Parts: sequence; C-alpha cells; structure tokens
Amino acid sequence: MNDSTKPTSSNSMPPEPLNTTFPMIVYALYLANLAVPFTALVAVIMAYINKSDENNFLQSHYQFQIRTFWIGLLYLIIGGILTLILIGWFILLFYVVWLIIRCVKGLKYLNSQQPIPNPTSWMFG
Repeated sequence: MNDSTKPTSSNSMPPEPLNTTFPMIVYALYLANLAVPFTALVAVIMAYINKSDENNFLQSHYQFQIRTFWIGLLYLIIGGILTLILIGWFILLFYVVWLIIRCVKGLKYLNSQQPIPNPTSWMFG
C-alpha cells in the first residue's frame, strides 16, 4: 500500500492578523487634535505604552507616531512665537497639512500591514 496518495492533513493554521487597533486609534486622535485640543497628548501616551510591542512592523508605527507628536509640538511652538511677525501663520498652516499627510500615510501603511519606510523622517515619512 502506498501512503503517498493519501492526502496529508495540515495542522498549521494561517497566521492571525495583527491587532492594529491601538495604532489606528493613535492616528485618529492626532487628527482629532485639530478640532479637540489635547487628544494628541492622549495619543502619544498610548504610543509610548504600546511601543514595546514585539512586532517590528508595529514598532515603526509607534516610533513614527511619537516623533509626529514631538516634531509637531516643535512646529507649533515655533509657529506660535513667529505669529508676531506673521510668518508663524504659514508655519501653523504647514503644521496642519503636515499632520494630515503623516496620519494619512501612516494609516495607509497600517492598513496594508507594512512598516513605515522612514519612521525617523522630519517630513512625511
């Protein structure tokens, strides 16, 4: 009797999809910060708490999100100070566009379960 014709049963299950809920909430809180102040503070705390996730794919998102907070805070401070000489309004407008683009790109990579290509970027990642 030949055993090679019997179908082999595979005990391996397909890998479970990664839980991307927390990074998605962080991106949403950053976008909500444009209308509701201080939600970005909640978002960066969530990113710091979940930063030690074992998956490199999610670590790049958390690093990107943390840098988004600190770089954005720097842009806001510089823009706020320079509003006295009117150029600050352009910096604040740039900050809003910059934040939206970073969050949209982050969500795009998160939905396709890919890491951020350059999470240490000062611009758009």
